[in-house]
Amino acid sequence: MSEVKISAEPRTEFGKGGARRTRRAGKVPAVLYGHGEKPKHIALPAREFAAAIRKGGANQLFAIEVSDGTQVLALPKAIQRDPIKDTFEHVDLLLVRRGEKVTVEVPVQLTGEAAKDTLIVHDHDTLSVTADATKVPDHLEASIEGAEPGTTITAADVELPAGVELATDDSTAVASVTAAPTAEQLEATLPEVEEAAEEAEAEVGEETAEGAEGAPAAEGEEAPAEAKTEA
Repeated sequence: MSEVKISAEPRTEFGKGGARRTRRAGKVPAVLYGHGEKPKHIALPAREFAAAIRKGGANQLFAIEVSDGTQVLALPKAIQRDPIKDTFEHVDLLLVRRGEKVTVEVPVQLTGEAAKDTLIVHDHDTLSVTADATKVPDHLEASIEGAEPGTTITAADVELPAGVELATDDSTAVASVTAAPTAEQLEATLPEVEEAAEEAEAEVGEETAEGAEGAPAAEGEEAPAEAKTEA
């Protein structure tokens, strides 16, 4: 993966208020750390950072030039996103050096098509690998071509680029191939699903009725006859 050059500015405002002001200015609050260095708080241009992550993935290598003259290589270690706005809230960046080995989580993509009438269950979407910091792959691939029901794709089946090593157990399940249910099986389970839905609906109705019975009369309404007698 090629590195992406990106500019940055030192950040002097901290806390939630400072972070909000940084984001309003079109920048992403970030911190650089690693190699025993004191953490350095910076702000990255939001558009450029987002574009790099979209293209290179969460393990994109950055060549960062800070306006104070600092020049470093770094990999994203933790990225916080706003789940609603889909914007970047904060980034932790790990300092790396050329030739240095790092351990990272890399997405796994399944290639090919399994046998007819099968379903694919994804057990792990990423695998932990060790690689040169400047040669971290953006994804790994595992073939499911022609896989029959009962087949399990493990980490050992994943294709590793040169210089990349597994950092997890090679027996870790990546995906499982199961037989797709037949039309008869789906029809047989339909009554059970409908019955469960009816029971759930009935329970909700009972709870609503119980709540209404115990609720006090609204202002301006007469209390039930029994309540008047007891009074």
